[in-house]
Amino acid sequence: MNGEAVPSFSSPEQEAEYWRKKATEYKQSLEETREELEEFQSGSRELEAELEAQLEQTERRCSEYQAQLNRVAVENDSLKERLERLQNEFNGQVNTLQSELVDLKSIQEDLTRYIRELEQSNDDLERAKRATVTSLEDFEARLNLAIERNAFLESELDEKEDLKVTVQRLKDEARDLRQELSIKDCSEPDNDKALMNHHNHQSTSPQKLHIKTPPKLDVALPASPAGGAASTLHNNNNNSNNMSNGSVPMTPSARISALNIVGDLLRKVGALESRLASCRTLVKDNQRPLGLPAPGNHSTR
Repeated sequence: MNGEAVPSFSSPEQEAEYWRKKATEYKQSLEETREELEEFQSGSRELEAELEAQLEQTERRCSEYQAQLNRVAVENDSLKERLERLQNEFNGQVNTLQSELVDLKSIQEDLTRYIRELEQSNDDLERAKRATVTSLEDFEARLNLAIERNAFLESELDEKEDLKVTVQRLKDEARDLRQELSIKDCSEPDNDKALMNHHNHQSTSPQKLHIKTPPKLDVALPASPAGGAASTLHNNNNNSNNMSNGSVPMTPSARISALNIVGDLLRKVGALESRLASCRTLVKDNQRPLGLPAPGNHSTR
């Protein structure tokens, strides 16, 4: 049956016995196999139930994982979109910052150049200020000098006016003296007699011969021929006042001396006028560079 060799039997009983034993063995083997099959089937059913439970659990977990995967995929997509948006924003900010950096560098360069120009302008202004201060000091010095010269010229003009008044008075007195000379020439003995009376009167009452002098001029003259002219004018004033008071009668020689003094005074006054004209011209020339008023606007007293 199973590849075994069937022995030869001597009798049918032996063959029947042999096959009976074989049937018993096969039956026993069948029972054992059936029991094993039942055990296998029961184990298989248990295993199938267990596998089905595991399969259900696995499918449930797989569905959960699939849902979680879908959720993670959605989150991943949203994160990708957010990342792209943030990256675009970041790139835009980077570009903006780079452009602002370029602008700031340009502004910094402009400010540096402007500061350098301001420093140069400040240096130029300081130099101009120093030059202006120096020129202003020079201008003030020249202006003070011009003011001093102007004051000196004004004082000389005042003196000139006083001298004109004095000269006019002396001219009047000289005219009177000439008239007196023409009258006195005819009565010379009377003059000698008057001179003797004067000497007698002077010896008896010397205090009556005190000569009255007019007030001195308030103008101080420099050391020049004008100073001598002023002193001569004062002396001539004294003589004219004495003559007008009638305290001292003048002799012909005194009258001639007075005429000479008047002529000398006239010459000195002419020299003083020419000197004043030259000084006035010099002051006008000095005033023009200083920005002073024109000569026509110059005020004189």
